[in-house]
This record gives sequence, structure tokens and C-alpha cells, in this order.
Amino acid sequence: MDSKSRFYIFLGFLVIGFLFLAGRLFELQVIFGSKNRALAEGNRIKKEVISAPRGIIYDRYGKELVRNIPLYRLKIEDGECEDEEGCFEVVSRDEALNLEAQGEIENLRVDIGRDYVYGEALAHLLGYLGEATKEEVELGKYQIGDLVGRLGIEEEYDHLLRGQDGGVIYEVDTYGHQVREIGRFEPIPGSDLHLLIDADLSKKTYQALEGKTGAVVISKAEDNEVLALVSSPAFDPNLLSGTEDGVNKREEKIEELFKNPQKPFFNRAIAGAYPPGSIFKIVTATAGVEEGKVNEKATYIDTGQIQIGEYIYRNWYFTQYGKTEGEINLVRAIKRSTDTFFYKVGEWVGATRLSEWASAFGLGKKTGITLPGEVAGLVPSPQEKERLKGERWFLGNTYHFAIGQGDILTTPLQINSLTTIIANGGQLCRPVLLKDGERDCQSLRLEELSLRLVKEGMKEACSPEGTAFPFFDFQPQVACKTGTAEFGDPEGKTHAWLTAFTPEDKPEIVTTALIEKGGEGSEVAAPVVKEIIDYYFHER
Repeated sequence: MDSKSRFYIFLGFLVIGFLFLAGRLFELQVIFGSKNRALAEGNRIKKEVISAPRGIIYDRYGKELVRNIPLYRLKIEDGECEDEEGCFEVVSRDEALNLEAQGEIENLRVDIGRDYVYGEALAHLLGYLGEATKEEVELGKYQIGDLVGRLGIEEEYDHLLRGQDGGVIYEVDTYGHQVREIGRFEPIPGSDLHLLIDADLSKKTYQALEGKTGAVVISKAEDNEVLALVSSPAFDPNLLSGTEDGVNKREEKIEELFKNPQKPFFNRAIAGAYPPGSIFKIVTATAGVEEGKVNEKATYIDTGQIQIGEYIYRNWYFTQYGKTEGEINLVRAIKRSTDTFFYKVGEWVGATRLSEWASAFGLGKKTGITLPGEVAGLVPSPQEKERLKGERWFLGNTYHFAIGQGDILTTPLQINSLTTIIANGGQLCRPVLLKDGERDCQSLRLEELSLRLVKEGMKEACSPEGTAFPFFDFQPQVACKTGTAEFGDPEGKTHAWLTAFTPEDKPEIVTTALIEKGGEGSEVAAPVVKEIIDYYFHER
């Protein structure tokens, strides 16, 4: 091939190359011009979220129950971002400052976390903050990395507490350094909440439960304003929210909490369903008077046991000491918690009516407290047993029901509300947590005689020869009912109950304690309540 031919070939390649280059430039500048301009703009424009301050929660006296503090979090590599654990890990302030000094702030974010002032004492009531899950983000409820309320007040009122995040848009240079601010919109703080809770009383209550598994509920006698709602054991909400001092071994501590067989996240005050034992005799006694089956003159001779065919139903006093009560009336039966007396009252009232009275007292349904996780419990009846189990109801079932055993299940909150009805003269009031919460009280239209006899019996139970011996010399005078509830434990253990209103003549507060597998109510639950009431009336 001569030189002229090679020249034309070279020229052809040159023209083709020029046309390809021109076409590529046309594609980049015209066809993809707007897209590339947006990408270039995105490389120098940055957006930063400004977290909205979360609303503060106060107790009835204006004490802060939570504080807002900075929370430093580092984004996890995408491959490690698990739904349960979230996409960010908490780092200390020193670690965050060190990353900032090195210019490694791309994946670092500063949020507004929580400092829970009363720690475990209010953990179940307040809840904690946790990162939004992938599922919640995909549903459009939250953004990746958002902190949201978990359990308690934080969850129930998250929509009020969280506020609205703000943000800032700024220009950066090629090194990622901020050049100038382009735009900003300020965050809108969340709403504050004012509770009816007494924080110091709650702290004292948690201390009284130390080492025990159970719950205590305290409320105002007049309208069921909740002063304390404590469950034990509990958890440290600062650990869950990532704001406890020092974050070393945080994940290990959290894992230990979830594996704890005592279930520290379980709110026993509203979600624990237990047989009430002799506490239920308050309902049986009221039903007996209201139905005209007993009155102040009616008496019964306790022989220690009742035999129906081959079955024997004994009184606790006979079982433990081989003794009988002799002739007793309703007040004496409440004072001594005489099982045989209440077996007969249950028989006279009838299982169906007794079930209806239990429902009237608020058992077998949620109280309506504004907290997530409340359970309804269970009130049995002959009709329900037939429908659910296909079994007949026998007289023995009525006997067990009348003393709070058998299939009946209640929560500590329900029992506290039940006692409030006797204390305030017959009003069933929904438990109230917020100062501006709606009050809802409904009269049960109880006879004056019913209230007088039951109150007198409860006063006597906390007096000499009654079942609640820790209160024999206590002032002001307490009216109470003990409960020792069997629940089918293979070792024969029982739940310990005590519910009380104080003072007896002008009720101010109602207090209920439940100790799981604690033993007898008089020996285990009564001292807990006594310590709390003593603090309320004498130490505060």
C-alpha cells in the first residue's frame, strides 16, 4: 500500500473519531445535560436534618421526669443494618468529637436523646426511645434513623411528643467543607406532657418492691388519678435509649435484659393477669347485700368446711390451724376472710349474677388507661364455660369463684380500681394519667348498706384479730383486704395481694400490691403497702 492510500485511511479514522466524540459531547450536554447538572449540583449541595426537641414529661408537681440531651450515632454499613438493631450505633461524645476532628462526619449524626431522671422506677410507665425499624420506614411512618417512643407514655403519646424536624441546606467545596448556607427551616418542638404521677412516691414504691417480682398501683380515692404505677423488676430506659453514662458493653447489657427469665420489660401492673384470691370477696360481699341475700343481721356458723358429695371445701383457718370461726356476720367474715362464709354467699347469689357483678366492678375488661399493652383479664360464667370449653358449671366452681379462685384473672390496676369504688362511695372511674385527661366516672348505684358493711369489714381486716396484722397499730386507720391466691404452682406457691384505702374515714389514696409467688398477702404484700403508706402520710 502506497503512502497516499495510508493517508486517506488515517484521515477516515480521524473523521470517524471526531464524529464519535462530537456525538458523545452532544449526548452528555444535550440528552443527559439536565441529569448531569443535577448530579454535579448534588455533589456540592448538602442537606442536614435538625432534630426537633422532644416534649418534656412532668409529674403532678412540675418535676421533670425526662430531659433532652445530645445523642451521637454513627451509621452502620448497609450490610450490617438489621431490622431489629437499626441502622445506627450509639457512640460517645468523645468518639463523635474525634470523628469530627478527622473530618469523618459523613455518617455521623447528632440527635436529641432522653435522660430518664427516675430510671427504673418509672421505666414501665414512661417507656424509652428506640430507632424506627425498616418496616416502619417502609410503611412511611418514619425516616431512617428516627427515634420513636417504645412502651409507656413515650409510645402512647409519640405523636404529640416528637414534634417536627427542621433542616439546613448548604454548599460545600470539593473537600466537603461548608462554603455557605443556602436555606434553613427551624424544627418545631414537641408538646410537653403533664402527668398526675407523683415521681418521688413512685421512686419510694419501686424501692419497697426491691428484690420482689410484682407490681404496685396507687391512685387518688376520689377519681382514680394515678399517683404511681410501678412494676418490678424493671429496666434502665437510659440503656435502651443509648443515653446512660458510658456505652461500653451496651449491647451485651441489653441482651441480658431480654434473656432475663424475670421479664423486666413486662408491665405487671397492667399486663399481668392473676387470680385475685380473697381480694375478690369485696365483690362477693357487695353482691350478697345488693341481691338481698345477706344483711347486717345475717349470720353463718363456720364449722371449718363444707362437704358437697365427695368434695370438701375448707376454710383457710381450719386448714392451717384446725380451728373454726363459729358464728359470724358479714363484717366479721371480711375481717377474718372466712372462705366458708363466702362459699355460701356465692351459692345464694348464683354464679351468673356474681359474674355480672364482677363485670360491673370493671373486671374482665380493660380499664381504659392510656398506656399500650393493657389486658382485660377474665371473668368466668356458666354460659362462657359451656361455650368455650363445652363443660358444665358445678357448685364447686361457684365456691371457687366466690373466693377469687378458679378461672378468674385480674390485673393489679383492675383491683386498685375495684377498691376505689368502695372508697369513693360507688363510683367506677377510669384511671387517669394526664392532668388534662378526660375524667370518666360512672355510678354503680350501690346501696348505702353495702358500702357501709364492706368498708367496716375492710377496716376490721386492718385492726387487731384481722388478717392484715402489719396494720394493727398503724395511723391513720387503714381499710384493707388481703389475698393469697393459688394458681396451680407445682411447688404450692401463691401470689400475695393487699389492697387498701387510707384513711379509712376519709379515703385519700388507694394502694394495691401484688407479689408474684410471694406467699401470703398479710406477710408479704402488706409490709410493702405499709412502707408506701407510711412514706405518703408521715415522711413526704
